[in-house]
Amino acid sequence: MQYKAQPNSRMLCTKAAAHYLGLAASTLNKMRLKGNGPEFIKLGPRRVVYDLRDLDRWLASRRRKSTSQYLGCDLEQPKSEGTR
Repeated sequence: MQYKAQPNSRMLCTKAAAHYLGLAASTLNKMRLKGNGPEFIKLGPRRVVYDLRDLDRWLASRRRKSTSQYLGCDLEQPKSEGTR
């Protein structure tokens, strides 16, 4: 299924934004709830859209050269031996 922005539009609904990012819409919803996803625009109580420029910026911010580079989002920091 193809999702495209309307001509002259930079805004995508959650489902289309998730498709653009290669994620499930439910994953994007959870990321929005936790605050670790791309910036979004809340148009009303049940209406959220994403600007393509924000999606591209978010993707660029996640670019890594090694799998050992820390992303700083969902991953828990290892606890030091003295803390619990």
